[in-house]
Amino acid sequence: MSEGIDLHVHLAPASGVDDRRGPAALHDPAALDAYLDRADLAEAIVSIPPPYFRQGLTAAETGVWAQRVNDGLLAAVTDHPRQTPLAYLPLDHPELAIQEYRRVRADPRFAGVCGAAGGRSASLADARFDPLWALLDADSRLVMLHPGTSPDERLEPFYLSNLLGNPVETAVAAAQLVFGGVLSRHPALRILLVHCGGAVTAVAGRWDRGIATNRPGLHPLPETPGRSLRRFYVDCLAHDPGQVDRAAEVFGPERVVLGSDWPFAMGTDDPRSLVAHRGAAYVDAVATVHADHALGRRPPLASRTSAASIG
Repeated sequence: MSEGIDLHVHLAPASGVDDRRGPAALHDPAALDAYLDRADLAEAIVSIPPPYFRQGLTAAETGVWAQRVNDGLLAAVTDHPRQTPLAYLPLDHPELAIQEYRRVRADPRFAGVCGAAGGRSASLADARFDPLWALLDADSRLVMLHPGTSPDERLEPFYLSNLLGNPVETAVAAAQLVFGGVLSRHPALRILLVHCGGAVTAVAGRWDRGIATNRPGLHPLPETPGRSLRRFYVDCLAHDPGQVDRAAEVFGPERVVLGSDWPFAMGTDDPRSLVAHRGAAYVDAVATVHADHALGRRPPLASRTSAASIG
């Protein structure tokens, strides 16, 4: 029997959402089942992709849109029991994100929630999010942060909005959570950064140095940035074994999970291959045990190495 969970898979919502963006497979849950068969995986944790975030709508439009895409995603996976959805929260409108989470909170069909990292989201350190973090902490629910579209116009040429913008937007969101003290205040939060943590691994030591030298605008934290980083989960989608190893060092080896970004070209059809260089036992743990911890199906593992080692 197949085992393993892919935590970074996309599907378009159905039922009343008339956008046909992205590759054809994005609109075909049967194609996703076929991918799971080929990859020998038991389950996909499914989220809407960034084209469906629609940041920039008015507040009234956003509230309606969030309900439509979440109800539509549930409709898309109804006859596909191996596909478990994440509810979308519109992080560009904190009050509406809280409202939508309250609406879907008790629905057991959702494995957790997702939202836009960076992009046009409000700062995740904004006090308006405090009620949301408190609820998610109490529920110990998975929060997947997927980069939103960079607002930097310089990144429009050369596909840089994806190649450079996506890793940076992930780092922006992670920094807001770290320097805003959100992670230390809400230790039961389970936050997943996709694309192997984006640019975070390159700047983790710099973040610790900034706190250690009391740089302007920074405030004392209850724990070092390096320690806070070990509260995140990250997927393995780096396309570079060295970066996977660096992510294991920065976030903790037990915090790495499978992520394919199916069905997009910047993803992979074989997420296990991205961690294969670390050995068969590690591949199996990433695909099963680590995923269960991230999803709250097992208690989280304690980090086994010192955060000081990343500095």
